[in-house]
Amino acid sequence: MNSIPLNRNYTFQSFVVGPSNRLCHAAAVAVAESPGTAFNPLFMQGSVGLGKTHLLQAICHAALETQPEKEILYLSCETFTNHFIAAVEKGNIEEFRTRYRHVDILLIDDIQLLADKESTQDEFFHTFNSLYNSGKQIVLSSDSQPKDIPTLKERLVSRFRWGLVASIDPPCFETRMAIILKKAAMHGHSIPNDVAEFVANSIKTNIREIEGAVNRLCAWSDAGKAQLSLETAAEALSDMLGPSSSQTVSMDDIIKIVTAAYKVRLSDLQSKKRSKSVSLPRQICMYLARKMTRHSLEEIGGYFGGRDHTTVMYAEEKVAELAGKKPDFRKSIERLERELSK
Repeated sequence: MNSIPLNRNYTFQSFVVGPSNRLCHAAAVAVAESPGTAFNPLFMQGSVGLGKTHLLQAICHAALETQPEKEILYLSCETFTNHFIAAVEKGNIEEFRTRYRHVDILLIDDIQLLADKESTQDEFFHTFNSLYNSGKQIVLSSDSQPKDIPTLKERLVSRFRWGLVASIDPPCFETRMAIILKKAAMHGHSIPNDVAEFVANSIKTNIREIEGAVNRLCAWSDAGKAQLSLETAAEALSDMLGPSSSQTVSMDDIIKIVTAAYKVRLSDLQSKKRSKSVSLPRQICMYLARKMTRHSLEEIGGYFGGRDHTTVMYAEEKVAELAGKKPDFRKSIERLERELSK
């Protein structure tokens, strides 16, 4: 395998599975076990730091262990582009094509970087066709859905969607907690639950930042500066988290401010009513609770008439979606967050 060196820690065994990444993980495992037959291509989409690179490398590790005879090529889209440009300049295009079109598994990270590179897109299109028609596995990662990659040619968009497009979303609180405890254990440390909850509530959208925080805490502990506690964790991570990270917001605070803003009663929010005038404030409460408290999905659902965790997850996604589409709604949510942060 001639490609980017693999991180020995990026295996399936070290990957923490949760609701936000379950489909992507299952598809990656299937691809590693049976390349070219399960999902081809596998297109993994998600924001920075959510585990796409981890899964790409986990596929490589697993395939190398169980099928060492396979020719695997894992690299970044930038490297593919640079190799193509160099091949054109040196007149080695056939050598380039031989290298890329005769592998068993091709894995490319950050494929969205094909945007605005017309000639490279054309070359990758033919490379894709050659591998696909030969029954070889293609795995791609991107921070955007295929249709949202700027200037990506429609024929590539279509091919990227032939197999499975699997999204990785930001991890829920429970998954963040599991990541923190597992990463600490890998360093031979045990982090107190209240400290783990503090980190899980402070860093919500980037697993790499969570891992960085855990590394910092482990180093702090190894240095013997002080026993890990909420106070020492806040001190150790102060430059990473900022001054407002340790602030605690209660469910009562959220309910009080939302019911006042939307002129509803707590009894309405806890009822079975589904009218928009009640359901939207209820969803906003759940969204703010997920963002600003340490409560689990089940605990939040319990505050609102015993609703289950999937209802809370849907509420969180719905409010985030509305905030992304409607500027006025986003401003109202930001105003509530500022009031809760005072």
